[in-house]
Amino acid sequence: MPTTESIPTFRLPASTADGVAMRRMRDDEIPLVGRLVRDAYAGDYELTEAYLDEIEAVGERAREHEVWVAADTVTGELLGTVTLPRPGRRMSAVARHEDELDFRFLGVAAAARGRGVGEAMVRHVLSLAVSRGIRRVVLNTGEQMRPARRLYERMGFERLEDREFTFSRPDGTPVHILAYGIDVPGASSGPGVATAPAA
Repeated sequence: MPTTESIPTFRLPASTADGVAMRRMRDDEIPLVGRLVRDAYAGDYELTEAYLDEIEAVGERAREHEVWVAADTVTGELLGTVTLPRPGRRMSAVARHEDELDFRFLGVAAAARGRGVGEAMVRHVLSLAVSRGIRRVVLNTGEQMRPARRLYERMGFERLEDREFTFSRPDGTPVHILAYGIDVPGASSGPGVATAPAA
């Protein structure tokens, strides 16, 4: 089992998915982004209505955190979204140290799958960690979220079993939440995905 001191180091690539730009969500996009991420989760996983409502609540999250979107550089179509804490903050207990960045609610629109959008968004998160001088990116994900797990593992994330936990659904079904982490280089580097202005 890897310890939190033996997580592999991610090396930023020269380029990632073609035609994808990352930018902050605009206020007028809140309903669309909320529906996009809700549909991304609801289409693949059996989740409670309460959790789906939380996933869709991007407007509420944007008041405290940063909601980013992946957009097609030609058409402007929204392809995916991910939420990160603002600099100096954390979103969840999986981030235990000041030099760790966590992210949540990464979702890709069904029509955009197969384009590398999910990987592009994760690479963007890693690039932001570099720009903020943070050495480690961590996250939680569910056991049933196999495509997400394959993505993280392919990119070099490793399990942090000491940060995993289990809870029970209202019907008594246990749900095990996994934790992953990866170290990022501390040197300044440009983002692996184009970053577009929000406006």
